Amino acid sequence: MRAVTWQGPKHMSVEEVPDPILEEPTDAIIRVTTTGLCGSDLHLYEPLSPFMTPGDIVGHEPMGVVEEVGAAVTNLSPGDRVVIPFNVSCGECWMCGHGLQSQCETTQNREHGTGASLLGYSKLYGQVPGGQAEYLRVPYAGYGAVKVPDGPVDDRYVFLSDVLPTAWQAVEYAGVGPGQTLLVLGAGPIGDMAARIALRRDVEVIVADRVPERLSRVASRGASVINIDEAGKELADEVRSRTGGRGADAVIDAVGMEAHGSPVVETMHKVVGKLPDAIAQPLMKKAGTDRLAALSSAFEAVRRGGTVSISGVYGGAVDPIPMMQLFDKQLQLRMGQANVRRWTDDIVALLNQDEDVLGVESFATHHLPLDAAPSAYADFRAKADGMVKVVFNP
Repeated sequence: MRAVTWQGPKHMSVEEVPDPILEEPTDAIIRVTTTGLCGSDLHLYEPLSPFMTPGDIVGHEPMGVVEEVGAAVTNLSPGDRVVIPFNVSCGECWMCGHGLQSQCETTQNREHGTGASLLGYSKLYGQVPGGQAEYLRVPYAGYGAVKVPDGPVDDRYVFLSDVLPTAWQAVEYAGVGPGQTLLVLGAGPIGDMAARIALRRDVEVIVADRVPERLSRVASRGASVINIDEAGKELADEVRSRTGGRGADAVIDAVGMEAHGSPVVETMHKVVGKLPDAIAQPLMKKAGTDRLAALSSAFEAVRRGGTVSISGVYGGAVDPIPMMQLFDKQLQLRMGQANVRRWTDDIVALLNQDEDVLGVESFATHHLPLDAAPSAYADFRAKADGMVKVVFNP
């Protein structure tokens, strides 16, 4: 089969690789029909390269059709249409039973001190072959795979793999309700979808970003917007001017570890990426190499007693955190990888409505063949060509 593989920093390649096979009785094999390109994939593109191996199959947002199931999978049959969550969870351990599927004790990566394994996401998270491919082996398919109705449009459901549950959890963790104000930092796929979900809950939403095309998208859904480069004042001051001087009731940081755009951090990532893995891996875990501008803005812009919900991915263990500010403002922080299966039933019920209430069918800006993946990674990183969300059709 053909698959998108990591071959080195900023070097993705579509290669012929062996077809996946059933390895455990709990596995299934699916033929991938649509698979997304995620902002988190850009971390593999360069910053997390010390944890990658040439030939790793990437991608964690797939859906498709079941081709084969293991003997222990009794709720799926060949021909079923399914979406596959990005985290690999068993559904039976204590963590899964408490709605923390991203911390699944069966697939935790204790060697690296990380949570549940993720599709296509480096040694840190299990080195499980990913979904930017023609076929995919799905571990614990009887629990993880989400069956969806047959239909001609994959885009109605494909975002159940990551974008929708990640954005849904971000809004749930923000804890805002009708009439309250939510600031969303970043109008990429997660920030955009979080804004849509919050608006549907009658929350007053402000979205801040630097990319005009992305701000136009969220504004068309009813959000107020701030172009950070054109605001004329500090972001937190602008937010306070729109919220009676207090600040937002909650802030979602949908940016995370986006090193590009921060020259010092970007340079350090490049230097670390060129070191031998034995040196680079512990350095990436322990060194504070993250770009914290978004997180610092969140702490500044949220009101006293408010909540900061972090959905953007961070790495690095010793970044300076302003503990005095967090304590003084009495802030609440909630964060973590999305617990996909915790939210999917609620989201599927919404998607099954006749009306496309979240605009998922028009959410992707680019539909591309798998062979276009190398250039798509580069363009997505550069935010070129109005690119917000890319899906591949193998």
